[in-house]
Amino acid sequence: MADNPEQLRRNVRRWLWIFIVCLVLSGLTAFPLETETRWLADAVGGGPLGDHFPALADWTGRVGRGVAETNARYPFLAYGTDWLAFAHLVIAAAFWGPLKDPVRNVWVIRWAVLACAGIIPLALICGPLRGIPLYWRFVDMSFGVIGVLPLLLVLRGIRRLEWAQALGSGPAAPAA
Repeated sequence: MADNPEQLRRNVRRWLWIFIVCLVLSGLTAFPLETETRWLADAVGGGPLGDHFPALADWTGRVGRGVAETNARYPFLAYGTDWLAFAHLVIAAAFWGPLKDPVRNVWVIRWAVLACAGIIPLALICGPLRGIPLYWRFVDMSFGVIGVLPLLLVLRGIRRLEWAQALGSGPAAPAA
């Protein structure tokens, strides 16, 4: 039984929206970095998680202090995380094309899969150079692993849409 092309298109868009929302939220959280690292350090260090994982409590406390001290002495360095946030928002905007026409803009999804894969070598190479503990590098790498999951579902849906279009059972372009 062939899939309904409109249902496929809805599923592709649903997964794209999930990915876009996560990108936007990830970007927005880079702006209030000092506040967030303080909250994280307080939550981990002052709770049962810190009791069970003292190295994690030490690390989050160190990161919180480092961000606060850096912002106090060199606030212009936070401009780098502002650009990081902006980059997340711009990347999210790039998914407008696949939302409108996923088959024609499948290259954006393939590019995003490569970007997710690139997180792993980045964390493995740059993490040790910057003194990032191994367990935290795994946290960082999880963003690539988790991020690629909806993208793979989108790619599967796009392949099915392409097949439906090739068989003539679906519209060649989405309804506007």
